[in-house]
Amino acid sequence: MIAKIELKNFMAFSSLAVDFSPKINVIIGENGTGKTHLLKVAYVLAAGSQLFNKKLNNNNLEVSEEDLSKFLTERLLRVFLPLENKLGKMHHTGMRDNAELKAEFSLDRSIKISLHNNSQAIAIQKDHNYQQYRQEPVFIPTKEVISLMKGFVSLYQKYELSFDETYVDVCLLLDLPSQRPELLQAKSKWAIAEIEKICGGRFIFYGGGNVTFKAVNNVEYSANAIAEGFRKVGILARLLETGAIQPGSSGTLLWDEPEINLNPKVLRLLVEILLELSRNGQQIILATHDYVLLKWFDLLMDKDKGDEVIYHSLYRDQETNQPIVNSTNDYVAIEPNPIDDAYESLINSELDRAMGNLGK
Repeated sequence: MIAKIELKNFMAFSSLAVDFSPKINVIIGENGTGKTHLLKVAYVLAAGSQLFNKKLNNNNLEVSEEDLSKFLTERLLRVFLPLENKLGKMHHTGMRDNAELKAEFSLDRSIKISLHNNSQAIAIQKDHNYQQYRQEPVFIPTKEVISLMKGFVSLYQKYELSFDETYVDVCLLLDLPSQRPELLQAKSKWAIAEIEKICGGRFIFYGGGNVTFKAVNNVEYSANAIAEGFRKVGILARLLETGAIQPGSSGTLLWDEPEINLNPKVLRLLVEILLELSRNGQQIILATHDYVLLKWFDLLMDKDKGDEVIYHSLYRDQETNQPIVNSTNDYVAIEPNPIDDAYESLINSELDRAMGNLGK
């Protein structure tokens, strides 16, 4: 699990440190405060596990510092897509000191890397038991990917596309074979069944990006003919089905704006599923702009069941204009809370209009 992320002179951040709950973390903030960048940094630094597991599977237990530097350099470039594909473009503008990214994980493991304006590769500043970190993270990007899977991975590998690598990564995970039913956890089976009930059927993955949708009446349709919101939650169901998300053993689930294109009625079920997964050992970090999603976490979390939801509010300091963060486990104590403020303004405007109509 990811315990802490520290950033210095990276992208929009001059200095930022965020402590994460091992259960659920919700990042909020206005546009441009760095929510997605924070998710991506966490994903890149946790993704070293992919390299270590690959080496382990090939009976090569050791990863050299050069190999690790090359791997993390490529991941940073492909996930952030900086201008001119240069690392130096991710250095905080106007700062002389190096940019530094540090992640602390469970069981006393950590990694710290740095880069500067002219870097060709990142430098490993600190590697403390990092190669023992084996939990591979999962990143679900903002746009759903089921509708574009066919041919997408091969195109990405050959051409420069305007998609960052998180889209390719999740496509590859979706195309994995299904786990044997007896290996799936009870809560994973429950979540898959609930999603299929909401969607009125299930997505069928034939491999090679070929995906269809089979309705409850066994009629099969093109995946592109199905509502985008259903495709969005269908991604979660499939990741559970393949074991890419396996509470208690898989890495952190990072999800950027899960509410996009989802009917508000579906958001309650989504929050119920995420809470159940966290109760069974799944760390979740998500970013949202949505009041309904945010409020369902507040209403449905149950401390008697061991639930913990930490709200991380990113905002810009009025004097320095630099992003900073306030974290709390109390919904009422979120400060600032631009989502709540926007809905308060909406309600007040509605009340003002109603009072104006009464006065006519």
